[in-house]
Amino acid sequence: MPDMIVRLYDLPELSFKNEKFSTEGIDIRRAMAPDKSKVVQFVKDNFGDRWASECDVAFSNKPISCFIAVKGLIEIVGFACYEATYRNFFGPTGVVVDYRGRGIGKALLINSLYGLKEMGYAYGVIGGAVDAAEFYRKTVDAMFIPKSDVGIYKDMLVLSTDGR
Repeated sequence: MPDMIVRLYDLPELSFKNEKFSTEGIDIRRAMAPDKSKVVQFVKDNFGDRWASECDVAFSNKPISCFIAVKGLIEIVGFACYEATYRNFFGPTGVVVDYRGRGIGKALLINSLYGLKEMGYAYGVIGGAVDAAEFYRKTVDAMFIPKSDVGIYKDMLVLSTDGR
């Protein structure tokens, strides 16, 4: 799973952040400490234990390094973390199937990358981006990092056969 690199000094504007989703009642915002149990459970239920563990770590950062997409303050439909497993890394991220293709993933990604930029980084790393590489390339002009196929997860424990 190769990693990708993004120029944080050349990101798309954030102007669409909330306006685009207001007609659907969806808000993109930074998660708050009281959201932790619900967000981590959402990630676990929809994307597995490993991503839930990474998301849990994002709540230890100040500010919290997790953005969520929420419909009507009662339903989480997506999330994105950064600075969770490694410094300067974006991910994990996911949007539930019924809400994909609406720009929610893009909003979560760009907000998170701005979070990395605000921390002082000039470049950001998207770890193990193979499944969504084209999305990252089109959205933020991400490029593959040569010889990063093994990536940061090479020593991760494998405790189940389903990859979760």
